[in-house]
Amino acid sequence: MPAPEGDPRSTRHGPSALARAGRGLLVAAAVVVLFVAYQLWGTAFAHWRGQQDLRSRFDQEVAAARRADPGGVGRTIAYPAVGDPVGVLVIPRIGVDQVVVEGVGATQLAEGPGHYPGTALPGQSGNAAVAGHRTTHGAPFNGLGELGPGDVVSVTTLQGTFTYRVTRSFVVSPDDVAVLDPTTSPQLTLTTCTPKYSAAERLVVDARLTGPPAATTPAPTRTTGSLAGADPADSPTTWLVLAGSVVALAAVVVGVGRRRRRTGSTRAARGLTVAAVVVGLLLLLVAFGALDALLPQSL
Repeated sequence: MPAPEGDPRSTRHGPSALARAGRGLLVAAAVVVLFVAYQLWGTAFAHWRGQQDLRSRFDQEVAAARRADPGGVGRTIAYPAVGDPVGVLVIPRIGVDQVVVEGVGATQLAEGPGHYPGTALPGQSGNAAVAGHRTTHGAPFNGLGELGPGDVVSVTTLQGTFTYRVTRSFVVSPDDVAVLDPTTSPQLTLTTCTPKYSAAERLVVDARLTGPPAATTPAPTRTTGSLAGADPADSPTTWLVLAGSVVALAAVVVGVGRRRRRTGSTRAARGLTVAAVVVGLLLLLVAFGALDALLPQSL
């Protein structure tokens, strides 16, 4: 029976526009908070997993190289493919002990410091250049600005362990790729973003090899047009993953909302809600991963 005229129940047609706007703002704020948490802790976990995999692969390569050439004197090595481990970078002053991966794309830098393709390999003649995140993805280069002349940097590759000493640090623009140019003396160049939480400029630390260099591996042609972290990823696949996960998430939210309105607060409806929350969080992680790759890579 309809409510009598004047009964307050007759004007109840669901949440007001203001209430819906408030809920929308709360949801948006929650998503922002979750994305910040993902940037700080989610990417750190992915970095940890990537380091575990890289270290395991590098240890296997070292064992195989020792079996093939126990002495290792004058050992030559092949130039690594993108995604392969290059060596272990240790900087005692700032607590760095990281496996360096070949490549400076978003995927490689999410796993650890990345070696710029086309530059010399660590321990060899020329300029070996490595980039690393400063604030997210494990922040391996967070303390790079604390290094000063004389600080020790070592790199262990399949050719042995090589010690460098820092000579200077300076700041350049993201498009100043001259810091990657070949050098006549064996040098290690470390780059990261500066100031922290920004991709505006690059902090560069140079270090010189203290001993004789290893046998040289010919490097492929360098194609880097800017220092790592300057540009967002431009992959159609990444955009499709982001769009697909957002659409799927919206479909889950709308579908569950309609189902609950039809069934009420039944046990089945509550179970459906729990399942939707799990699926929604997984979709949100996928969306966050794609969004992280598309944002400017503030190392």
